[in-house]
Amino acid sequence: MAVTVYTYGKLQQSLWEAKINFTSDTIKVMALSAYTVGTTQDTAQYLSDVLAAATEATGTGTSGYTAGGATLASKTLVYTAANSWATQRANSTAYTVGDVVRPTTGNGYVYQAIVAGTSAGSAPTWPTVIGQTVTDGGVTWACVGRGVLMLDAADPAWTTGNPGSLTASYLVFYKSTGTDSTSPVILYWDLGGAQVASNGGAFTPQLDAGEGLLTMFTG
Repeated sequence: MAVTVYTYGKLQQSLWEAKINFTSDTIKVMALSAYTVGTTQDTAQYLSDVLAAATEATGTGTSGYTAGGATLASKTLVYTAANSWATQRANSTAYTVGDVVRPTTGNGYVYQAIVAGTSAGSAPTWPTVIGQTVTDGGVTWACVGRGVLMLDAADPAWTTGNPGSLTASYLVFYKSTGTDSTSPVILYWDLGGAQVASNGGAFTPQLDAGEGLLTMFTG
C-alpha cells in the first residue's frame, strides 16, 4: 500500500488561531470510503468542509469502526535540533520521498528527500540555505530547517468481526470538538485505492516509525 500524506493548507491558520493543542486535545482519525479532494486541501479548515466532499466509511457486518473514527493514543510532541536528529545520511542507501536526515557531521541543518533514489558512495556538499537542493546519487535533498518538530502517536486500529469488513481509501486526521463545523482538520492520507480488512482482520494505519504523524521544520 502506497500512502501519500497531504497537510491541509489551513492547518497553519488553525495553529496560529490556537484552535489545536495536539497533546491535550482529542485527536481522531476518520476513515473515508470516498473523497473528491478537489480544492479541499487548500480550502478546508474544519471537518465539515471535508465531509462536504467525502463519505465516511461504515463497513459491513461487524466492521469494528465507530462513526467519527478512532481517538489517537499516546500522543507526543517533540522538538529536535538539527545536530541531534537521530537519522544520519548513509552511503549507497535507498531513500523515499519525505525521509529526513542530517549530515554525518552535523552542520546545523536537516534535509528532506524530495526525489527518491539511492544515495551516492560519498556525501554531497550540503547547502546551508533553506530551500536549496543537492543531488546525491539518485536522491535529491532539500535543506528544510534547523530543527524538527515531530507529532507522533500510537497506531490506530479497527478490528473486524467474522463476518465483517471495513473498506477505506482515505484517512483524515482532525481535532474533535464533537461538532464537525468546529473540528479543525490536520492532514489526510491517500491510501492509493480501496484498502480492505475483513473477517477478523485488523485495519491498522501505521504512522511512520521515524517521522511520526507529522514533521514540521523550523528555520
